[in-house]
Amino acid sequence: MRATLMYGAGDIRVENVPDPKIQQPTDAVVHVLRACVCGSDLWPYGSMPATEHGVRIGHEFLGVIEDTGGDVSGLRRGDLVVAPFFWSDNTCDFCAEGLHASCRHGGRWARDGIDGGQGEAVRVPQAQGTLVKLPVAEDSALLPSLLTLSDVLCTGHHCAVTAGVNPRTTVTVIGDGAVGLSAVISAKRLGAERVILMGRHKDRTDLGRDFGATDIVSERGEEGVERVRELTGGDGTHAVLECVGTLPALRTSLGVVRAGGTVSRVGVPQYGEVPLGFPEFMKNITLTGGVAPARAYIEELLPDILEGRIQPGRVFDRTVGLGDTPEGYRAMAAREALKVLVTP
Repeated sequence: MRATLMYGAGDIRVENVPDPKIQQPTDAVVHVLRACVCGSDLWPYGSMPATEHGVRIGHEFLGVIEDTGGDVSGLRRGDLVVAPFFWSDNTCDFCAEGLHASCRHGGRWARDGIDGGQGEAVRVPQAQGTLVKLPVAEDSALLPSLLTLSDVLCTGHHCAVTAGVNPRTTVTVIGDGAVGLSAVISAKRLGAERVILMGRHKDRTDLGRDFGATDIVSERGEEGVERVRELTGGDGTHAVLECVGTLPALRTSLGVVRAGGTVSRVGVPQYGEVPLGFPEFMKNITLTGGVAPARAYIEELLPDILEGRIQPGRVFDRTVGLGDTPEGYRAMAAREALKVLVTP
């Protein structure tokens, strides 16, 4: 089959790799119908050292089951399923606590001999615990939105949940990428009446308004902090959803959070130290967030997609075939595309 490999910064190739096969009785093989490029994929795309053989990549996909191992029940050949971006058994103590990314028997796609999501098929370990059956046809117009359950929507939701967003909270979302826009959807869904979106790309912030943002702040740095404080009577917001992962974004978050408020960070951190000094200590700020346990949220979010209450698939603004995945990476890195959908 064909799959995407990264050979180094800016070097994405689509090559032939071995077809996936059942290796353990808990496995399934899924034929991929939709995959995508994640914003987190752009970090290695911009900095990965060159390698001789390349590494598999991709962690978001949905597709149709082709085969299952003997221990897999509740799933069968022909089922349409979505896979969260960590595979897990959904039964261990961490999974029971909603921490599927810490599953004792789980792991990540494109690691340790496991297929990546940007390919024609994937061997899915712990298939019964990982895969969620989707009650739509293979040609459903909802597939892009359902694909967001693999990562981006669940990540935005995790950000809002860990920040404690509810109808009594004001919210600032930092970042107008797909995760930031998903965080806007999630904050609105959880009842926030005021959602300030900090972003500089009008096409994205316009979409953010459609998703529920009440205010747009295009300024950055201290100017951005001052603008948010102007909008909030000098206080800042109860919750700040940091969806970028850079140190400037975190500093802005700490600048716009209200005393007693919460900053949740879900952007993959590109820094090693957090600037929580005396001023933050005196404001009783909570810092939380982390990698989203997507599997824990799928059943909760799925009905809102199926019933049309949210349309997270609108974050996909470009579609490419598998062979054009390198162009998809280039377009996202150049900010010519918000999020690229891949159709193997």
